[in-house]
Amino acid sequence: MVSLRSLSIWFFFFVFLINPSISIRTSFIKLPTSDRSRYCDSWRLAAETNNAGTWDVIPSICVDFVAEYLNGDQFRSDYDVIADYALAFAKSVEIAGDGKDVWIFDIDETLLTNIDYYKAHGYGSEPYDDNSFSEWVVQGTAPAFDSSLRLYNALKKLGFTIILLTGRDEHQRSSTETNLRDAGYSGWERLLLRGPNDQGKSATKYKSEQRSKLIEEGFKIRGNSGDQWSDLLGFAVADRSFKVPNPMKTDHNHSAHWSLTGR
Repeated sequence: MVSLRSLSIWFFFFVFLINPSISIRTSFIKLPTSDRSRYCDSWRLAAETNNAGTWDVIPSICVDFVAEYLNGDQFRSDYDVIADYALAFAKSVEIAGDGKDVWIFDIDETLLTNIDYYKAHGYGSEPYDDNSFSEWVVQGTAPAFDSSLRLYNALKKLGFTIILLTGRDEHQRSSTETNLRDAGYSGWERLLLRGPNDQGKSATKYKSEQRSKLIEEGFKIRGNSGDQWSDLLGFAVADRSFKVPNPMKTDHNHSAHWSLTGR
């Protein structure tokens, strides 16, 4: 006669074989595509908000996701919405008409898109190379973001004085000015670039110092648009700051990363 203990053992063995929730095969199930996409979307948010901290390359499972985002409708929509909010705020500002009401723009990934450079370098899957990017800057072929060009021209019509504040180096002035004009930008008051005394400074410190000098001259910084927090934070900040999307950016106090910090 079969004992009760033997029946119990056979029962649990049978359940183990037919129940997929406890089968050893579950350890080989790949992460569903939907889960990868969800994770990468969350990673993008963490990177954009600087919660991801410093990173050298984009997570390998998210490279395709980032490429699709940067080339897709969602990215353009995100840019459009932020430009609309910036313009709505700008219309609420009382312009004195003395040329002292300033709007500051960063250049790389704010006015100009370096998507072709990203495409040639694996969308952040390769470690950032400053020399390589500098060679790209000298070519002067980066196109404008449509949303930024629209905002830029609208701000000029409203009477804002436009000042461009970039981490590009002074020796890149000529190629930068040519690129901006070819992309459709014109009429800026100043183009501020890193000089010899600015080398080695974090982007936050460098840009804060430049804004402070403008305030000392009597300018009122009404708005500021940039793609990374180092464009916007620090001291001598604008009345309102607007961060445009860019998952290629990382920690705002380091430069040897895909953040292109100071650009």
